[in-house]
Amino acid sequence: ALSAELARLDKTLKGDDQVLIEIDFIKAKPARVETQQNGQPPISIPGEPAPLLEPLQRKELQTLIDLVRARNPFQLDHAGALQLPGFAPILIAGLTEKEATLRLSAEPALLNLTVKLTRLPLTKQGLAALKPFGYDLFTEGRPSFGVNTDAPVPAEYIVGAGDQLSVQLYGSQNRNLKLVVGRDGRISFPELGPITVAGQTFNRVAATIEARVARQMIGVRASVSMGDTRSIRVFVLGEANRPGSYTVSGLGSVTTALFASGGVKPIGSLRDIQLKRQGATVRRLDLYDMLLKGDTSNDAKLLPGDVIFIPPVAATVSIDGEVRRPAIYELKGEQTVADLVQLAGGVTSEADTSRVALVRVNEQRQRVVVDVPLVAADGRKERLHNGDSLRVLRLRPTLDSGVTVDGHVFRPGAVAWHEGLRLSGVIASVTELKPNADLNYILIRRELPPDNHIAVLSADLSAALRAPGSRVDTVLMPRDKITVFDFASSRAQLIEPLLEELKRQSRVDHPSEIVRIDGRVKMPGEYPLEQGMRVSDILRAGGNLEDSAFGSKAELTRYKISGDTRQTELIDIDLAAVLRGDAAADVALLPFDYLNVKELPEWSEQEQVKLTGEVRFPGTYPIKRGETLKSVLARAGGLTNLAFPIGSVFTRKDLKEREQQQLDKLADRLQGDLASAAISSTKANESQGSQALAVGQALLTQLKTTKPVGRLVIDLNRVIAASPGSASDVLLKDGDELIVPKQKQEVTVIGEVQNSTSHFYRDNLSRDEYISLSGGLTRKADRKRIYVVRADGSVVSSESRGWFSRGTQVAIKPGDTIVAP
Repeated sequence: ALSAELARLDKTLKGDDQVLIEIDFIKAKPARVETQQNGQPPISIPGEPAPLLEPLQRKELQTLIDLVRARNPFQLDHAGALQLPGFAPILIAGLTEKEATLRLSAEPALLNLTVKLTRLPLTKQGLAALKPFGYDLFTEGRPSFGVNTDAPVPAEYIVGAGDQLSVQLYGSQNRNLKLVVGRDGRISFPELGPITVAGQTFNRVAATIEARVARQMIGVRASVSMGDTRSIRVFVLGEANRPGSYTVSGLGSVTTALFASGGVKPIGSLRDIQLKRQGATVRRLDLYDMLLKGDTSNDAKLLPGDVIFIPPVAATVSIDGEVRRPAIYELKGEQTVADLVQLAGGVTSEADTSRVALVRVNEQRQRVVVDVPLVAADGRKERLHNGDSLRVLRLRPTLDSGVTVDGHVFRPGAVAWHEGLRLSGVIASVTELKPNADLNYILIRRELPPDNHIAVLSADLSAALRAPGSRVDTVLMPRDKITVFDFASSRAQLIEPLLEELKRQSRVDHPSEIVRIDGRVKMPGEYPLEQGMRVSDILRAGGNLEDSAFGSKAELTRYKISGDTRQTELIDIDLAAVLRGDAAADVALLPFDYLNVKELPEWSEQEQVKLTGEVRFPGTYPIKRGETLKSVLARAGGLTNLAFPIGSVFTRKDLKEREQQQLDKLADRLQGDLASAAISSTKANESQGSQALAVGQALLTQLKTTKPVGRLVIDLNRVIAASPGSASDVLLKDGDELIVPKQKQEVTVIGEVQNSTSHFYRDNLSRDEYISLSGGLTRKADRKRIYVVRADGSVVSSESRGWFSRGTQVAIKPGDTIVAP
C-alpha cells in the first residue's frame, strides 16, 4: 500500500511543473447501437447534441480558446497553482493528470468546453534543478534496524539491563556460561554470587569478572565476551520525516535512529543534529562531516531514553555551474564564497574563475548581481548571506590561442600558435595529407578584430613547401582554421557553412563576398571572395581546368547595382594570357562574379565502334566525328572470303534504349488491360475469362522478360559499294556494333507447318516448295499472311508483295526464314 501511494505521489503535479492544456468546444456525441438480452433486437440510442451557444457567448469562448492555445505550455507557480488567462489561480498541486482535468472541467466558465491537462516530463535545468545537499541519503532505501549479533562490541559500550554476557571457563573447569544482566544491573555468577555490571563499560566489566574468577576459583581462568545486546528505546523529535519513539539496538548510534525515523525533512538541519540526554545536549552531529569527510566521530552511541532532536535548517545558499557538486548547501561555519566553493567540491577544469556571479537580495529587498571573481582575493572573501545563489560560468568553447587543421588530413585538430607561425609550420610535408589532396588551394578562415568578423584567404601549399618562409608561405593568426580539400569528393559540405557566415555578415553597402566558377573545371561551385582575388585565384579554387576546357577564352558575368536596378555585364577573359601569368589579363574579382569556362568545340568523350565476325581485323575501333561504316571497314581490312554480308547484324545503343521504352509502355498497357478485364468478368463467362487472363498473364511475363536488340537493318553490300559521303553509307555513333556472320546455305521454315526445320538452299525452289518440303501448312495456318524474314533482318510479307496467288511469289535467298503464322 505504501509503495502504491508513493508511486501515485510521484505522478502528481508539483510546484513549477509545466503542463499542456488542450481546449476546444464540446462536440456532439454520435449515436450508438446497444444489444439486448433474451433474443431482443438491438436498439439505436441517439447521440447527445452539442450545447447551443449564443453568438456572443461563442465568440467569448473562442477568444478564451485562442488565448490558452497561444500561451501553452503553462508553468505552475511555486505553490502548484495554475494561472489561466482571465481566471483566478487554480490550485492543482497533488493531483494526477486525470484529477486535474476533472478539476478544470468543473470551472463554470469551462462547462461548454472540453479540457485536458497533460503534465510535460521536462527535466529541470540550472537553478530549478538544484536540490538540497545530503537529503537523498535517506531516500536510497531503508536499512534493517534489528539486533545484529555479529557486530563487534566497542570497548566503550555501556553494559545495561538486558545485555547478555558469554563467559568461558577453562583450566580445572571447562564451562560456558550465558549471564543476562537483570533489572537491578547485576548478573548471578555461579560460585561467585551477584556481580554489579550495569553502567560500566564492557572493557571494565570483562576485566572485573576475569579478575574475580582468577582470584576466587583456584585453577580456573575466564574469557568474557558480549552475547546478545539489549534493545533500547530512544526518541527522534523535531524535523524528522516520522518523529516518535523507536526501539533500536543497544549498539545503535544517532544515524541509526535517524534512518529508523525516515531521515530529515527538507526543512530540517543536517548540520546541527542534537543528542540530548537527561535534558542536556551531550553531542552535536554534523552530517556534512560524514558525507564530505567520512568523519563519524560525533555519531555517538545511544543510551535508553536518549533524544535526537533535529532543529530547522539554518541559512542556505545555492551554487550552480562549473562546480563538481552543484546543490543547495546549509551554512554552519562557512562564511565566504571560497568556503562555499570548497563545500561544492571545487570548480571543474572548464570553469571561468574570472566570471562568477552571485545573486542576492539586498537590504532594499532588491535582487542584485555581485561579481565575485575567484581569481581575486576580494571575490573569494565575499561574505555569504542567507538565500545567496552563486553561479560559476563555463569557459568559452572557442579556441583563444591556436590554429585548427581540418579536412583531408591524417591528423585533424588543434596546433599551438606562436608569433610568426606560417602554413609550412603547421603542414610541414605532403605526408601529413591524405592521398588525392588538393595542394594548390588551402582555405583559411580568419576572425579579424575588433568585431571578429570573418575573412577568408587561400594559400598554395605546394608553393609554400617549395619556399618556406617566403611571401607565398602564409603567416597565420590565432584561431585560424585551415581546411584541406581533395579531388575525389564535393567541396560543398566544407565550404557551405563558411559561405553562410559570409552571407550573414553582409550588408547593403557590403555585399556577400561570394564568387562562382562553373563549366569545364574540376571543382565547380561557389567560393569565398578573398581580398585581392583574381581570375587565376578562382581557377585555382576550382581545381584548375579539365582536359575539355577551351583554354583561349572564358566569360565573366558581373552584376552591378546601377540606380535602383541590377545590371549584368559580360567580360571576355583571355584565359590563355591568364594561364601564362599576364597580370593585365588577370582581372580582379568582385562580389557575385561568375566565371564560366567553356568546352572545346566538338569535344566529347572518345567514341568507338566494335567489329566482330568475318572481318579481316576484328576489334574495337575509335572513330572520329562524322566517320562512316565504309571507312571503318576499310580500316579493318574489309571482309573475309567467308563473310555473309547480307546476314550482317548492326546494333546501336540508342535504338536499344528506344526499344526498351516501347516494351515497357506495351507491358504497362497490357497490364492495365488485364486488370480491367479481371474486374469486368462475370460469373457467366468466368471460365472463359480466366483462360483469357491466364494467356494474357503469360504474354505479359514474356513481354517483361524480352530483351531489346537495338538492330538497324542495313544492306552491307550497298554500304561497301557506296561512294564516300553518299546516302547509302551509315554514319556511325558511339557504341555501334557490326557482326558479320559466315556464309549461310540454309533456308528455315517455321510456324504453322507440319515440321519446322531448315533446308539446304537451292536457287530453283520457290517459297511454297520450301513449305512443301516441311510437310505443308497446318489447318491453323493463315495462307494470306505468310512472310519471309531476310538474313539482314528485313521482312517481306505476302500482303506487301501481293501474294494472293501462287504465281506472284518472292525469290528466296540463303539465310531467309519463311514464317507461316
